[in-house]
Parts: sequence; C-alpha cells; structure tokens
Amino acid sequence: MKKNIRSVVKSGFAIFALAFMASSCSSDEGSVFDTPIGEEQENPDEETVATLIINDSDSSGDILFAEASGEVGTKVPGRIIYTSTSNQKRLYITQNVSGGGEMPFSNFDIEGKDLTKALKGDGSVDLDGDTQKAIDFTFELPVPDIDNGEIVYQFWTTTGKGDFRDPTKRKALGVGTITVTVGNGTNPAAEVHSFTDVKLFAPDVNGTSETFYSLLNDKEYLVYDPANTLAQAEYRAFWDFGYYYVNNSAYFASAATYDDSFGYPVKGLQAEDNEENADTETLNEAYFQLSTTTSTMFDGITLSSELDFVTESTFQTSGVLAVGDIIEIVDNYGKKGLIKITEINPGFNNDDYIVFDVKIQP
Repeated sequence: MKKNIRSVVKSGFAIFALAFMASSCSSDEGSVFDTPIGEEQENPDEETVATLIINDSDSSGDILFAEASGEVGTKVPGRIIYTSTSNQKRLYITQNVSGGGEMPFSNFDIEGKDLTKALKGDGSVDLDGDTQKAIDFTFELPVPDIDNGEIVYQFWTTTGKGDFRDPTKRKALGVGTITVTVGNGTNPAAEVHSFTDVKLFAPDVNGTSETFYSLLNDKEYLVYDPANTLAQAEYRAFWDFGYYYVNNSAYFASAATYDDSFGYPVKGLQAEDNEENADTETLNEAYFQLSTTTSTMFDGITLSSELDFVTESTFQTSGVLAVGDIIEIVDNYGKKGLIKITEINPGFNNDDYIVFDVKIQP
C-alpha cells in the first residue's frame, strides 16, 4: 500500500513550475546549464513542481520554502531559480530523512540526465560557466520509504568551495528548503549516528596514511594524494580530527590544531597556493575530554537527546588515549558525541593504528 504525501504551500508563497533542459556535463571551462534562462520554457502547471526562487537584487518574489507532493518510492520534481549579482560557483544540496540529520545529497537526475560528471570532488554541483549569475535547475527528488515524517531538501549556492555542514561558508544564495511530508508528518525521536570499528593509522609527513576522520560520513581520510594533489583538498571541510602517536602515547587532535599538536606539518592539511580559496581556507575545530561514561552506558545510548549531557571543553587535543577510555567530543558544528577506544596498536609507523567506536548527534 502506497503512503500518501500531502502538498502544502508554506509562508503564503505560491508554487510555480516549468520544465528545464540540461545537456552537457560540467567542466572548469563549460557550464552544466546550456539552456539560457527564459528560453525553451513553457507555462507551468501549478503545484506540479515545488519551486524555490531567490533573487538578491529583488526579493519581492522570493520563495524560500515549498512542499512537494508524491508517493513513497517515487521521485518528485523540485526546481530552484537563483539569480545573483555575484558569481555562483557551486550548488550544495542536503537531504534530511525523518530528522536524522542533513547529509550531502548528489544522487539525482535533471530531466533524466545523469549529473555525476558535473559534480565537484566534495559532491557539490559545479556551476562554472556563463550561467553562474542565473541558474534554473529542476531535480527529481527521491521519496524514501518511511512510515511517517518529513524528507527535507536544502539548496544553497556558494562563491567558492563551501561546506555541507555550514551553509554560511562562502554563501552566495540560499538556503531554500523543499519539504516532502509522509503520513502524519511527525518525525520519530532522533537517533544517534553510531559508527563502529573506525581505524586510523599513525601519520606520515606526506599525508598518505588514513589518519583523519569525518563524523559526517563515517569515513577515514588521507589528506594528500600524490596522483592528484587537489583531490583530497576537496574534502577538507569533512575532516574533523586526526590520530597521532608520539612519546609512546596515542592522541587525537582537531584538524585545526593537528600540525601544532603532532609537532610536524602533514602535507596537504594546510591549503596550498594553487587551491581554490586557499587564502581563506579553514580547518574544523573539535573539543575533547575524558568522560565518566562507562562502556555499558555507551553501548546503551540510542537517542540524540541522550548525548545532551556532553559539554564542550577548551581542549582540541585529547589526553593520552588508552583502550577502554570513553572520550567526549563536541565538533565544529556543535554536535555532541562519545568515542570509545577499543584497540591501540602502539607505534608511529604507518601500519600502527587506533580503533574506536563513535556515537554522535545527527
């Protein structure tokens, strides 16, 4: 039995729609959008497409919130019309299912065309080209199979490399929001994101070991790829903290303080001159302290609210880590979590490592 999704227009704004044609893939020289705004468009059938409109020179017609209609397991159209007096270089999209937290979203088509080749390394849409100041983009947004709740899509553009967890970073226009409501529209209590058996290796100064970790997507990162020196730099906003081993002791340090804490500059951690926005690049902060939480208590935590007790310390480097320790962490974006150390293979060689479990607010 298919679940019904209701369609509502928020904030008194009307919803408009029209078709959009896209053909070529993006490159540094070309544009994803080959159809100029205002051409080859037809009058929309109202309530067919949930549409967001933002014009930074005339906000009288702006639509910042809209809701789509559709059925679970299908895709619903959503459209953005963003007009800026400055260049829009990238488009960032997040998806939040049932209050589970905003996650990068790039699994979409435009008019049935695969845009994976138009994505930047971090998953944002490359807008380089002659339509940077005026984009008109229609998506097919998937409706996941949930019983009740909301699927929230957010859209914003940037003037350079942005951050999926911080829409204010180099923001050009946005944030616009399209919400799809399933069932009674009530999200369940938010669960923690739980990650197990995370394994980080001792660093080398060339940055080619998987030493850094992202709480966003539960992924270990090396910071420098000799085969493509700019590839890993696309993920700089993903890196939250790294691991190192000195003086017979294991430590974590935030990305922002890692070089100073470790005592040796790791290649690729700091932006290089040939990178996009190198002069204004920043690294994530994270704050650590030893917790009184027991292993049993850690294992029993399932809801986001159960981590509200964690407080932010003033230390961006952990104390000496030992197996069995529970470490409290507050990330750059205010999310609270716990880290349980499960294994340490001591040493500073590239095959030495630490293993841990994580519970973090979505």
